[in-house]
Amino acid sequence: MFGNQSRWPAKCTAILLIAALMLLSACARNSNEQDGERAADINPKKVALTTAGKLTPGKAFSDEELVKELPGFKNGYKEANGVKLHYVEGGKGEPLFLLPGWPVTWYSFRNMMPELAKYYHVYVVEYRGMGSSDKPQSGYDKKTMAKDIYELAKALGYKSINIAGHDIGATIAYAYAANYPEATKKVVLMDASHPNDNFLKIPILPPPGVYDESNPERPKFYWWFAVNTIPGLSEQMLQDKQLDLVYNWIYDYMGYTKDALSKKEREVYLAAYSQPDALRAGNEWYKTFRDDIETLKTYKPLSVPVLGIGGVSGYGMLEQFLNEHAPNSKTVKLEKTGHWIMEENPQAAIKLFREFFR
Repeated sequence: MFGNQSRWPAKCTAILLIAALMLLSACARNSNEQDGERAADINPKKVALTTAGKLTPGKAFSDEELVKELPGFKNGYKEANGVKLHYVEGGKGEPLFLLPGWPVTWYSFRNMMPELAKYYHVYVVEYRGMGSSDKPQSGYDKKTMAKDIYELAKALGYKSINIAGHDIGATIAYAYAANYPEATKKVVLMDASHPNDNFLKIPILPPPGVYDESNPERPKFYWWFAVNTIPGLSEQMLQDKQLDLVYNWIYDYMGYTKDALSKKEREVYLAAYSQPDALRAGNEWYKTFRDDIETLKTYKPLSVPVLGIGGVSGYGMLEQFLNEHAPNSKTVKLEKTGHWIMEENPQAAIKLFREFFR
């Protein structure tokens, strides 16, 4: 993962705005050509309805509906560090906390949860700003969000936990281990690192090859890292069908293949991010990256065992980060796997989890 700078010249911001609008236009032109389980197959009425140009909640799915797909699991809610957090739990054994990424929800782990529940008490946590958890106006720096998880673990009766995170969830998992080493057994980071100085090196223009659809192992250009930090832009821009057009573009782009995420998965995620305040809260995770980078400099290298699991594009940066910040770490590359590791290659991820957490 890369990041943004907190103060960009006006010219740079203008370029970003134009680029974002051009992307939306391109998505709109191409939407009729999409096939299979992509955006053209998604009924926008099930994702989000619009009234006077503003998003209203999607009604297609509820946590109560979705958890029925996973016998032995149930929804839970607890207040921790001043916010109400939603989680899905099941299984018996040592606690294993799983933190999803952006722009998905707890449902992204569903292909791994039943098998992991045979060996661990699994908690898939929707952290501050995600899904059915609270979406306050502040507190989205990763140190504060790590405290949320620490307080949740205490409220559930645990002094020490195993923790794994994907994407934004990985940034929180690292911060958890850095701030609470005594409460951490082992850590897994999936296809993302904690924000660090390399985030500041993202170019404003895309490098060659990043949009070459003929190459599934192409490097990625994370333009949304900057767009998501512009106050109010996404909330105003992603109205009506634009939300599913842009998010489906990202789901396609970040997979090893364009069908990495199913129609059902996309609908579930889009419904969640069309909820009131969901876009704003999700963007808050990115707006704190500059602060997170500075906070990282105050942390000691992790002393606990760490496993990094990367897809073909995210592996290199994750390995570099862990080599510098987690001396007791190992990083594994999953071949023919994109960013959506839990959906694209759940069996390989389960195998790695079992070997590491035993």
